[in-house]
This record gives sequence, C-alpha cells and structure tokens, in this order.
Amino acid sequence: MRFDLHTHSDVSDGAFEPAQVVRNAAEAGLDGIALTDHDSMSGVASARAEGERLGLEVLTGCEISARWGDVSVHMLAYNVDPEDPRLAEELRWIRDDRIVRAEKMVELLQGLGVPITFEMVRANAKGDSIGRPHVAQALVDLGIVPTTPDAFTEEWIGEGGRANVHKKALTPQDTVALVAEAGGVSGIAHPIWIERDHGASADVLIEELAALGLGALEVHHPDHDDLLRARFSAIADRLGLIKTSSSDYHGNQHGGRLGENAASEEVVQALRQRSR
Repeated sequence: MRFDLHTHSDVSDGAFEPAQVVRNAAEAGLDGIALTDHDSMSGVASARAEGERLGLEVLTGCEISARWGDVSVHMLAYNVDPEDPRLAEELRWIRDDRIVRAEKMVELLQGLGVPITFEMVRANAKGDSIGRPHVAQALVDLGIVPTTPDAFTEEWIGEGGRANVHKKALTPQDTVALVAEAGGVSGIAHPIWIERDHGASADVLIEELAALGLGALEVHHPDHDDLLRARFSAIADRLGLIKTSSSDYHGNQHGGRLGENAASEEVVQALRQRSR
C-alpha cells in the first residue's frame, strides 16, 4: 500500500479543494494520504468523506507553524484530535496572525512601489490560512515576478526579504507537547529547510525534540537528494523516529507530484501505534 503523508488543499495554499485532492490521489494510485494544511484541519472531514466514497484512507493531519529563535520550522501533526480545545485555540491564534502578517507584507510591498492590495491577496486565499504563497500569487498576477517561486527571494518575500514579515508561531518544543496532548504524533517537515533558509543545524533541533517526544522525521521529500535522505534516515534510526515520506503536494508550482516518495503501510501503522 502507498501513502502520501504531506499534502495540501486550498484550505491553505494548495490549488484544489480537499475532495479533489483525494480524487487526484486515487488517480495517482495511492491508497491513502494525510491532509496536512497549514495551521488548519478544516478540510479533513470533506477529504475523508470523499476518501470513504473512493476507498482511500485520509489521515488527520496538519502542518503547524513553529519558530526556533529566528528559524522557521514546519512541524507535522498526525492523528491528532481535531476537537482538542487547546490545539484548536492555538491554531486559530496562528491563523488570525496570518491575516495581520499578510496586511503588513502588503504595506511593505506598497512602500516598494508595488500596486498590491490586501483584497488581491485575500482573493487568492480560498480557505482558512492566508500565507506567503497567496502574496506571491498576487505578485505574479501583477506581473512583478514570472512565477510564485520567484517571489521567495531577498528582493521580495523570501526569508530576510525586503517585504517579508515573520509570522507568529509556537516553538517546536511547545508544538511537540501540544500534539502529544491532542493524542497525536509530531514530526519535522523537510528538515533541510532549516539549514537552506536559515543556516541553522537541523541535527541540533532534531536531537532536542526527540528527547521531548518528537515521533517522526520527514526523510523522503522532493527537496531532499540521496545524500540528505541517507543523512536524515541515519538520524531517525539512531533516535528511534518514524521515517515519513511525502510529495508535499500543493497541485501548483510548490511541492512535488502526488505519490512521489510514497510511504508504506508499515509507516502508517507505526504512526497509529505511536498515537495515543
């Protein structure tokens, strides 16, 4: 059996509604997915309903915004209780700040002479979570950059960029505890981003979080080459972490193809066993 354990819908910054993501996954020959929208689980119910119709399993998931000092860290949560009150409140707090952040980014871009408005950004965000990809799409629509990845530079809204604004986020340490309280398993998404975007040591954070109850590490990801996969696989083995695999599918210019880096049933079962 084949599972994609990191996918996005238009609840956050994906291109398709949750049910369509499930249909796309079925067409790609997958047996299941984890829907891991940014800071929201509101798409899981509709995805699961479509999954039941098609015979495709949908795991409850979320990609939670975290910050380790000045370093942005993306934390994955699997098999959590979506109704857990503290988790729901923390995610709402993060989503509310996303709006404030987007408004500040628009103001900075306007100061740079870009004729952007918050309404343009809001129109690109169909779901709960407004993010930088929605600002990037507005820059594409205005002809400022040719593609959304071109907006993620120091010139525009990349890390350290002229118009970037840090989002409000939990610490990775608090996220591990929060996910555990909600009955789930926490993981670190695409750990190379910690080093690629910030120059920090992913190994140091992985070690620290593993001692606090981190359960998984995303070893197989489109941005990990063979050397990185071997490196993170060895770390996961040494620390007893579940090695997850994904496409980080968005259905647009971000992420990979559905089913790329598929995980096995054994990995999914390990996540179930480690959940409360």
